[in-house]
Amino acid sequence: MADAPAGTRPIALEVWSDVACPFCYIGKRNLEAALDRFAHRDDVSVVWRSFQLDPAAPVEPQGDMYDMLAAKFGGSREDAKAKTENVVAMAAQSGLTYDMDAARPSNTFDAHRMIHLAASLDRQDAMNERLLAAYFTEGAVLADHATLRRLAVEVGLPAERVDAALAGDEFADAVRHESEEAQQLGLGGVPAFVFDRRGAIAGAQPPEVLLSALEQLHADA
Repeated sequence: MADAPAGTRPIALEVWSDVACPFCYIGKRNLEAALDRFAHRDDVSVVWRSFQLDPAAPVEPQGDMYDMLAAKFGGSREDAKAKTENVVAMAAQSGLTYDMDAARPSNTFDAHRMIHLAASLDRQDAMNERLLAAYFTEGAVLADHATLRRLAVEVGLPAERVDAALAGDEFADAVRHESEEAQQLGLGGVPAFVFDRRGAIAGAQPPEVLLSALEQLHADA
């Protein structure tokens, strides 16, 4: 990030999200749109924080997206599929094409560990993006180590570092800590955009809402 001009200070923007959250991918696109329109983009430091929507999700997929939604919220597969249509349309408005028929829910803990590994190598945003795309457009199982390895190497992470992390529990404490931190901050869902630990915006808000928050913070600075 470039040095901030005299009289201003960097804006720390932390985003709690889950790579299996459809609104988180939409929120990421909307944030990018807001940052593209923000005159002081170089003054903003974006950090992605870990939040698992379902920490108890199985490692092996137990059916598809509609099976998971029906089991979690009740109703039939057809009901679940109908409920996703609005989300798919919302994603399309942000330039995303979701393939919910292909999505295969599984535990995202190790995927979050890969995001932390990527952060240590200055590739966090790229890793987060790749995981989201793989889940929502390619039907990737994000608990599968071979899949995680392939995706991590694709964004430039050294294969030997990825293998070592996946073979052990590197960054596991960091993932747990950030999930606990979300609770301490009162974040009940994701995406959650926390600005300088002074204010938060929840949900996949339109770019205009995020841009307004950034402009207000910059004016206060």
